[in-house]
Amino acid sequence: MRAIQRHLGLRLLWPFLLMALAAWGFLEIASEVLEGSTRSVDRWILQQLRTGEHGQTPVGPVWLQEAMRDITALGGPAVLALTVGAVWSYLVMAGQHAMSWLALGSAVGGLAMASGLKVIFSQSRPDAIFHATVASGYSFPSGHTMMSAIVYLTLAALVARLVPRTRLRLHVMGTAALLTGLVGVSRVYLGVHWASDVLAGWAAGAAWALLCWLTASHLQLGQERSR
Repeated sequence: MRAIQRHLGLRLLWPFLLMALAAWGFLEIASEVLEGSTRSVDRWILQQLRTGEHGQTPVGPVWLQEAMRDITALGGPAVLALTVGAVWSYLVMAGQHAMSWLALGSAVGGLAMASGLKVIFSQSRPDAIFHATVASGYSFPSGHTMMSAIVYLTLAALVARLVPRTRLRLHVMGTAALLTGLVGVSRVYLGVHWASDVLAGWAAGAAWALLCWLTASHLQLGQERSR
């Protein structure tokens, strides 16, 4: 029994360390943003993604702009709510009641945290003339990026527990990471967020998702001990 517990402890060590690293990364980025150290780099990145006579048009063909708007919608409230609802109902039907409520709680809690952080930092977005899609509210951290990391990574981790083969689990997690990455890139490309907003959103979202993953592991361990 002690050997099993030691093995589980080591298995949970790496996500704990990753969570701590992600949280530290967010704090470092937030500190630089508050000091104004990131603004020159943020502006340079935005300018590299703009063209035209007045430098306000996103680079690339029109179809790329439309594709980026489609991708950015994957981090929007409507799509994320539908995704959470679909996975929640799947976990309930699969008899994973504790995990289903953890999935729902992680999304609701993550939304509250993202909203609170925006109010705390109260950073402004890039000028509206650069916006290639509708956006409002504060900029830091990127809500679309943070919530897509929280929802997709957390749900993928919970669903992966029901997948028998390692290759399939890696596919599920890899797809979630790819979606999260694309949403973040789309926010900068569309000119509604600074690059530092997106980096902070990835860091904070990953930290929250890892916390939920550790909670799920703790719940699973408790269920195994009670058998």
